[in-house]
Amino acid sequence: MKVAIMQPYFFPYIGYYQLIDSVDLFVIYDNIQYTKKGWINRNRFLQNGKDAYFSIPLQKASDYLNVVDRTVALEFKKEKLLNQLREVYKKAPNYEKAFPIFKNCILHDESNLFKYIYYSINKVIGELDIQTNMIVSSSIDVDPTLRGQDKVLAICKELNATTYINPIGGVDLYSKEDFAEKGIDLNFIKSKPIEYKQYDDEFVPWLSIMDIMMFNDLATVRGMLKCRDVI
Repeated sequence: MKVAIMQPYFFPYIGYYQLIDSVDLFVIYDNIQYTKKGWINRNRFLQNGKDAYFSIPLQKASDYLNVVDRTVALEFKKEKLLNQLREVYKKAPNYEKAFPIFKNCILHDESNLFKYIYYSINKVIGELDIQTNMIVSSSIDVDPTLRGQDKVLAICKELNATTYINPIGGVDLYSKEDFAEKGIDLNFIKSKPIEYKQYDDEFVPWLSIMDIMMFNDLATVRGMLKCRDVI
């Protein structure tokens, strides 16, 4: 069985969904420490021909809390974010079909950060017809003090994984020999270059999945899920 493990991200880029699509079981971390400068509650969209950040504001809390223990700020102006999306994508060819998907996710009535993001990931997975099963990390019985490769190996062992697939960016974090000792193949996924028309502007790559789904129909996006190499 092929397994991948990742943090939750808010409307992540297509490579995240390529990873999910490449495995039989996707583990999403909920009991992992929130990182301020990561991509958990922020991403990028197209604005005036350039990339611009959008984010979920959070209530103030300890920097040491896990993602599942963080709360969306009461002052999160969801309508403001929706208005931004309308303004930048209203002339995109697939806007009428894609916008309601993201509107549903943004307006989702959930204050827990993990549950809020988890809902949006599941929603997009459903739209892209990805058949991979997904579970949360806290449901797996492993030593909570484990970190890094040791934690990944423990999760893989508990799930009876035969293959673990990780994004190519983590190639220096894991040892094929250590995985092989546990009877697990270690592979890495690398997205192939993907380019599509973004109005008449110079192409800006690797934006949020929102951008791809605004400019391309679902059949095309599903095809893009296969634009990857697993090595």
